[in-house]
Amino acid sequence: MSSTTNTPAVPTTVADAGTPSTPTAGRSTTRVPWQAKYLMLALIWGSSFLLMKVGLRTMAPVQISGLRIYAGTLTLVVLLGVTGGRLPREPRTWAHLTVSGIFLTAMPFSLFALGEERVSSALAGIGNATTPIAALFFALLLLPSDRLSPRKLAAVLIGFAGVVVITQPWESSGRPDLLGFGMTLVAGACYGLGWTYNRRFLGNADLGGLSMPTALLVVGSVLMAPVLLVWWALHRDTYAAPWSGHADPSGGGWLTPLLCVLVLGVVGTGLAYMLQFDVVRGAGATVSTTVTYLIPVVSVVLGVLVLDEHLAWPQLLGAVIVLVSAVVIGLPARRRRAPGGTPA
Repeated sequence: MSSTTNTPAVPTTVADAGTPSTPTAGRSTTRVPWQAKYLMLALIWGSSFLLMKVGLRTMAPVQISGLRIYAGTLTLVVLLGVTGGRLPREPRTWAHLTVSGIFLTAMPFSLFALGEERVSSALAGIGNATTPIAALFFALLLLPSDRLSPRKLAAVLIGFAGVVVITQPWESSGRPDLLGFGMTLVAGACYGLGWTYNRRFLGNADLGGLSMPTALLVVGSVLMAPVLLVWWALHRDTYAAPWSGHADPSGGGWLTPLLCVLVLGVVGTGLAYMLQFDVVRGAGATVSTTVTYLIPVVSVVLGVLVLDEHLAWPQLLGAVIVLVSAVVIGLPARRRRAPGGTPA
């Protein structure tokens, strides 16, 4: 699946779940319509929580995030070479990409995998839906031109209420693991911060094509190397090498979990990042961010149907509340009308 652009895209707005919002600076020509890529993204990212859950049967969370990043990086590096693209060259751009790589790859990928050791894949997908709420906060801090309207303030408060409903603080037992769900919330917030940072400092650095997504994953690969080595040094009594797995408690083999993580890397990270930038270039900011709302739906459906997971009614109700608040946050601002009925 490939795409080409006539002019470089210019990232200018925040997105979610991992979705950058970058309206294109010019018209783009693609072999696959952006609508198809949009639906593919929802399915790919929604299923990533299922793949992580299966991978945890024989792999540690840090191993999953590391293999995911390395497989995704290799995929995009090969595609970048095949399409004749190039990586950014300016040191300043790479410095900003290093910051972005922390919040868009290494940290959220690791936190989601860590969180899924304690909560279901369906609930982890719901945690990802809080990204637009976090993005709004970080935009207020990093983007002076952004303003918090009363409507968005109300949506943020509603979103927090949804999170409270999910965690069920009034229950002493039977509620979700607070640490595990908290990790997924922080992971979703990382996406919001990372893409806001991109908008602030890398708005004119996108060379189009696969340049920026490849560079982002290259940085993530470098960042994960010391993380994996430190993790292994602390767990050498359990893992003979950084790539060694552990026995599946359910008695299954290692092949299925390994394949799931490889698919997570190649498709859910490498190809998804390519699709991600294509959608925002082809559809613009407003449409691209809405893919966030479909990801929890896919993760819940797959968790229930494939893994036989169960969500209590407070989690389902809280998920609906969070999604509604995210939708309201993503709605375009109302334009004031000047006397005579024309927009001001």
